[in-house]
Amino acid sequence: MASKPRVKVPKSASAGDIITIKTLLSHTMESGIRKDKDGNVIPRKIINKFVCEFNGAVVFSCDIDPAIAANPYLEFKAKVTESGTFKFMWTDDDGTVFETEKDISVS
Repeated sequence: MASKPRVKVPKSASAGDIITIKTLLSHTMESGIRKDKDGNVIPRKIINKFVCEFNGAVVFSCDIDPAIAANPYLEFKAKVTESGTFKFMWTDDDGTVFETEKDISVS
């Protein structure tokens, strides 16, 4: 199961700055290939989609394949021109969406 997502976004930046955003979601990421101690296949359960929006516009998204490690860590850059809110969404195979938000002040 997943825990609360962790994200690192600068609290402030200057207009036009390119900032680095780091995200981590604690999640087991079962591939659907492993077996339990009784020989039964453990059902696939992975985060298969990540989306980051800034003030409602998508700034980064990616599809995630089963080969990614547990606890997916993503790092990317975004250019900020105004103050606002980053919204982060991870979607699991079963449709569960893990979300968190971070604000940034731009001067």
